Amino acid sequence: MHEVETMAYTGQVPWHGIGSQLAPGQSIEVWRERAGMNWSLEEAEVRFVAEDGDQHPARAFPGQKVLYRSDTKRPLAVVSKRYQVVQPREILDFYRDLTRHSGFELETAGVLRGGRKLWALARTGQGVALKGQDQVNGYLLLATACDGTLATTAQFTSVRVVCNNTLQIAVGDRVGAIKVPHRSAFDADKVKSQLGITVAGWESFVERMRRLCETPVDPDSADVLLRKLLTYQTANGGGEAVNEQAVTKVRSLFNGEGRGSALKTSKGTAFGLLNSITEYVDHHRRAQSTENRLDAAWFGQGAQTKLQAWNALVGEAA
Repeated sequence: MHEVETMAYTGQVPWHGIGSQLAPGQSIEVWRERAGMNWSLEEAEVRFVAEDGDQHPARAFPGQKVLYRSDTKRPLAVVSKRYQVVQPREILDFYRDLTRHSGFELETAGVLRGGRKLWALARTGQGVALKGQDQVNGYLLLATACDGTLATTAQFTSVRVVCNNTLQIAVGDRVGAIKVPHRSAFDADKVKSQLGITVAGWESFVERMRRLCETPVDPDSADVLLRKLLTYQTANGGGEAVNEQAVTKVRSLFNGEGRGSALKTSKGTAFGLLNSITEYVDHHRRAQSTENRLDAAWFGQGAQTKLQAWNALVGEAA
């Protein structure tokens, strides 16, 4: 079952055919309508009814508010009165000048979890063909949540074309991401200014990918890393255990089953092992729904696993 509420996209059909396809170059207004983001978050006070014969029909609960959709009136979250809302229109408006003047191109935008999470993803125009054949493109992702599970986050992301694997771009010793907690107002211009400092990090990221392509990885070393990364918490607080099924799957992707695993960039290299891990997280990891897998791969445990793999392999290749 697909639980992505609504989505629009250009180009190839993503995520098992979900969404409404758009021709390139559409206006922000068209994107807002087709991505299902042409509504707003409304606020109301929290009220409750006591069941002990209280004559008051409903009492207010101070300090909290309910956020709900303007179109369906569906409640989405109960948050603090101090919670700063980011509207769906602000997510797409963030890209208005970037698409007009900076060569960015929106590729996907949509709504997760009934409206609790919102995102848009645009190509930055940056890209590289590693060893002349393995294309990796740069993207900028902006996402937010209204239920407290995600700060408003703008982050640079790479996508390897041959397998549609995603990886958050790390710039130097920091991650190319800006996070605005919901206790603060979202200032799009300020975020763009902060991101501008890290745009130059694309070349550094490419250089590190090239080093990974030249770094051989033997099976024993690969196994050690996989057994360190692919773990889960055991029941009753028993600590961590290795996810043997995941290790076996990633090993098979690395050894020839993965998309693009036979390319010169990947066969037996650190770059190949990295993409085997990202392919597993993005496309094969067990999840209750497509939505949950996407959520984890971009923002949750999957994103953390990919970043840990990147840091470990770049450290070995240095």
